[in-house]
Amino acid sequence: MINGKKVVVVMPAYNAEKTLEKTYSEIPFDIVDDVIIVDDCSHDNTVEEAKKVGIKHIVVHEKNKGYGGNQKSCYQKALGLGADIVIMLHPDYQYTPKLIPSMAYIIANELYPVVLGSRILGKGALKGGMPYYKYIFNRILTLSQNILMNEKISEYHTGYRAFSKEVLETINYEENNDDFVFDNEMLSQILYAGFEIAEVTCPTKYFPDASSINFKRSVKYGLGVLSVSFNHFLQRKGLVNLKMYKNKQKK
Repeated sequence: MINGKKVVVVMPAYNAEKTLEKTYSEIPFDIVDDVIIVDDCSHDNTVEEAKKVGIKHIVVHEKNKGYGGNQKSCYQKALGLGADIVIMLHPDYQYTPKLIPSMAYIIANELYPVVLGSRILGKGALKGGMPYYKYIFNRILTLSQNILMNEKISEYHTGYRAFSKEVLETINYEENNDDFVFDNEMLSQILYAGFEIAEVTCPTKYFPDASSINFKRSVKYGLGVLSVSFNHFLQRKGLVNLKMYKNKQKK
């Protein structure tokens, strides 16, 4: 815990057998209370590896629900365990677990309710091996999003994120897409709800066992991102009233 706040790490997993142990071994358990892994119907031995390394909270999807569907299960399980701070860490070792304390303390000290690990601040992306076309793609999309959403974020496409319980209990992330565009829909909801976002510089690694989407899916993702940004713009201007932007009812 930090300042009496329970810290839970969630790992959305798909075929992460080869990298899970290395990722898990670097989690700082002096502050992390629980770890959850959600296996999205992997074809390898991810679940067995999770049991081997000692992860107690394992959720298994009998059918593949997609990256967004996986995250929905992650956050629901974390909130069910009483998490105050939830940190999403990919188990493919592309993002270093050593940033967890920095991200968690920002939220625990009530500086910001959301923290992103940005590969773009500094030179982490290209230095870590991000393909150049993906870097250009990232920068064009981020510029477009900042213009349409009236924000100034260095990267909307990182998979390393930390949230306060209040954020997850407020935004209606269950309404989001089950594919990769879920991440951008979630950030759009967070910003529309008035939550501020902090960013920390994050080194990253690209290697054969790290997860990545191919060019065709990257194009589909990019079009989805632009659609989310336009919807945010229209919602902000009062031209539409989309269900995804309606916050959850307080119990």
